[in-house]
Amino acid sequence: MTQDEKYIQRTFELARHGVGKVNPNPLVGAVIVKNDRVIAEGYHHFFGGDHAEVDALNNATESVEGATVYVNLEPCAHHGKTPPCAERLVKAKVSRVVLSMRDPNPETSGKGIDILKRGGVEVLEGVLQKDAGDLNRVFVKYITTGLPFVAMKTAMTLDGKIATRVGDSKWVTGEKARALVHELRNEYAGIMVGVNTVIADNPGLTTRREGAKRNPVRIVVDSSGRIPTDVDVVNSKEQAQTILAFTEKVSPEKREIFNKGGIITLVLSQKQGKVDLEALLKKLGKRSIDGILLEGGGTLNYSMIEAGLVDEVFAFIAPKIVGGENSKTPVSGKGVDLMKDAIELTDVKTMSIENDFMIRGKVKQ
Repeated sequence: MTQDEKYIQRTFELARHGVGKVNPNPLVGAVIVKNDRVIAEGYHHFFGGDHAEVDALNNATESVEGATVYVNLEPCAHHGKTPPCAERLVKAKVSRVVLSMRDPNPETSGKGIDILKRGGVEVLEGVLQKDAGDLNRVFVKYITTGLPFVAMKTAMTLDGKIATRVGDSKWVTGEKARALVHELRNEYAGIMVGVNTVIADNPGLTTRREGAKRNPVRIVVDSSGRIPTDVDVVNSKEQAQTILAFTEKVSPEKREIFNKGGIITLVLSQKQGKVDLEALLKKLGKRSIDGILLEGGGTLNYSMIEAGLVDEVFAFIAPKIVGGENSKTPVSGKGVDLMKDAIELTDVKTMSIENDFMIRGKVKQ
């Protein structure tokens, strides 16, 4: 690993401190090096706060003139909640900026680099670029399409069941695997389930993680308005916001009952008699929900996959066998006829968590 790669790797570590706090902004870290010494580090702490480069400049232990700044994302060039970082670096008289990837926003990509170069700053880009893209995969999808990044999470037994034949699902995996799920809930701005899951399990859909700064927005897909009024996602608005995704099949009177209780109701067009899921994601994106953890049952999971709306899969597998012809599976629906037509995952990674396993991969588009 080169020196440039070593310091860029450190920016990734710093950037991750912003997980669950900066959405819909990207995760960014910065390191300032002078005379082969690190004189400052910084990261984007929260949405609306100083960007990583400014945070690092403020933390500098000595003058940064002539220093090299390492950052995992191109310094911004626009006036938003904070002034442009690229201009601030030029003003600070740094001599060199090493970055991983350009800003993926087509309207701003490369403009920060142009400002730096016009200001006499040497720029090197593309260091560990793939890793940088993986780190900010949620931001990249959201800023380029307006749609939230969707990660589907499932937990199943060795024989592919998410519950027993009588519907019991507590618990498929062990405590440590479930703790990792709460880490994921902290990472994503929204969590989505179908109404069948709410009726069967009455989940709270909150993040039970020490130090978590927020709970994700709870999104329930309910085409016909079958959700009861006494479930946790309806009666715990002080813990997290809830959005109910209906179609026009749900009467205005019923929607008003939920609206008066502080629940947001969205009325979506129908697709084959159900909520148009792509239209739903577009509306959620406009609400600054940049990423969604999909924890649906087999019906919703299949519908999302069939619509091409799932970007990544986290599949937890427990070494248990429950059997049962009618036991539920993570993905149901019509399915494919031929194995060659199966949905494939790429960039697959595996992890063991005590007795359980997790398979993670990107959905091949």
